[in-house]
Amino acid sequence: MASSQCLENPPTLSSTCGAGTVQEIAGLNTYVTGPSDSKLAILLVSDIFGYEAPLFRKLADKVAAAGFLVMAPDFFYGDPVDLSNPQFDRDAWRKVHTTDKGYEDAKPVIAALKSKGVSAIGAAGFCWGGRVAVKLASTDYIQAAVLLHPSRITVDDINEVKIPVAILGAEIDHITPVEQVKHFGEILSSKSEIDSLVKIFPGVSHGWTVKYKVEDESAVKSAEEAHEDMLNWFTKHVK
Repeated sequence: MASSQCLENPPTLSSTCGAGTVQEIAGLNTYVTGPSDSKLAILLVSDIFGYEAPLFRKLADKVAAAGFLVMAPDFFYGDPVDLSNPQFDRDAWRKVHTTDKGYEDAKPVIAALKSKGVSAIGAAGFCWGGRVAVKLASTDYIQAAVLLHPSRITVDDINEVKIPVAILGAEIDHITPVEQVKHFGEILSSKSEIDSLVKIFPGVSHGWTVKYKVEDESAVKSAEEAHEDMLNWFTKHVK
């Protein structure tokens, strides 16, 4: 949370939103949606507001409607960022909920998917979750990754990528500025053996894909374009 942009337009969390169900997967409460017998799965890693954000779950359902089994674990163990609490300590929260821990927690979820007969897995990470997804992209645990307005990504992270990866960035992003996203794209382009996509969305801010204002037609349109790009990437590489 290096910028207030992470905290803008916080969602009203709901444990009952979405068409899926909450199940315990590898010790984590997990929002599960989509065909349970699908051999293709997508792991969604949320931003700091967690897996009960309605627009995040709506997107999970959209991905599921394309035929994927979707899992969105609660990597924060019931402790997402809570701006309504005047005692909330951002720095203390960040020390407890590190992306390294998120990465480690993702591994048994992926193992659980494979034990169900899933043969190919993609991972999408939003803001905080982007770092988890890019770390997974340096392994053979998954087949493709999408980073949406990622936070705290480093050149080293990008250098380690060894599977197809897409980065969807915002024009107005103080956390991962356009210049940095373009630099990441240059590094990925030099990896001729790996398919990559880097796209900057004009006129939108960090977090736009899951924190858009539903009454803002332009914001909805930009978010939906990013959702389609993400889905197309997974359709292409998770098969």
